[in-house]
Amino acid sequence: MMNQPDRSPSTENNPYADGCAWIDGALVPIAEARIPMLDTGFTRSDCTYDVVAVWNGRFFRLDDHLERFERSWRHSRFEPPLDRAGIRRVLHECVHASGLDDAYVEMIVTRGVPVAGERDPRSFANRFYAFAIPYVWIVRPEQQDAGIAMVVARDTVRIDPRAVDPTVKNFHWGDLVAGLFEAYDRAAQNVVLLNAAGEVTEGPGFNIFAVCAGTLWTPAAGVLEGITRRSVIELAARAGIPTRVEMFGPERLQAADELFITSTAGGVMPVTRLDDQPVGDGRPGALTRTLRQAYWDAHGDPLWSSPVRPPLLSPRKPATHHD
Repeated sequence: MMNQPDRSPSTENNPYADGCAWIDGALVPIAEARIPMLDTGFTRSDCTYDVVAVWNGRFFRLDDHLERFERSWRHSRFEPPLDRAGIRRVLHECVHASGLDDAYVEMIVTRGVPVAGERDPRSFANRFYAFAIPYVWIVRPEQQDAGIAMVVARDTVRIDPRAVDPTVKNFHWGDLVAGLFEAYDRAAQNVVLLNAAGEVTEGPGFNIFAVCAGTLWTPAAGVLEGITRRSVIELAARAGIPTRVEMFGPERLQAADELFITSTAGGVMPVTRLDDQPVGDGRPGALTRTLRQAYWDAHGDPLWSSPVRPPLLSPRKPATHHD
């Protein structure tokens, strides 16, 4: 079902084989990629981003990711130096140059570097970055076969969406990282956070689903509207599996027959222990397995995926520290 990235002999001397970044109009080996120290994407987390997967040489739902990325940058009042067509071209260039068949491809727009002493964000020249690296897993395939242990955070509350809008992908991960440490302290692999009202939201880089008496439940608000989440909802509808998108408390997770999390970085990933108690019979459930298979099968569906294409021009030369 899920092949591992394979390096052909032709990529052994490729300077981009471990990943390729696009910085200031040039392709750069990922190990040499740098951003300015004063870029406010770094100093203030003033940025937005999106991540799309390439699997078996095909982008998965690239148009949907680009549409969400544009909504995010417009919401945050960015003006990236490339339009959507230009961004698409850069993403194809990064993946094509890397030679990766299975890749994790990120696009980022930042407010940019201020002129000395300037604090008005309207005056900043926004910057765009992109990179393609080998596919990233939140939960590796061998771990997915058994499922992971998760906890509901007790000490960490998800940041209020009125402060940081979770539908706009961002690097404000202070609460998520604190939740991860709480999970590790409780001998679990991951965590899901509640909002101030005690309702389930999301975890570090993923959405969550509960299966209760054959119905899927997933939180309606205070979460990223993930493309993988959307895919699962659409695949469930195709299969006649009812889905309820609404808010609920942790007791629904605790009483669930099955739990799984979803992300571009790993797909549909089973959770088999919650708060040190087994979920269902302690193994990935039948509905989770069905949706997991359907999700990966969809990566070859031309309605949802498109091939990585070579650039129209020769790849740009690698940037150097003197460029």
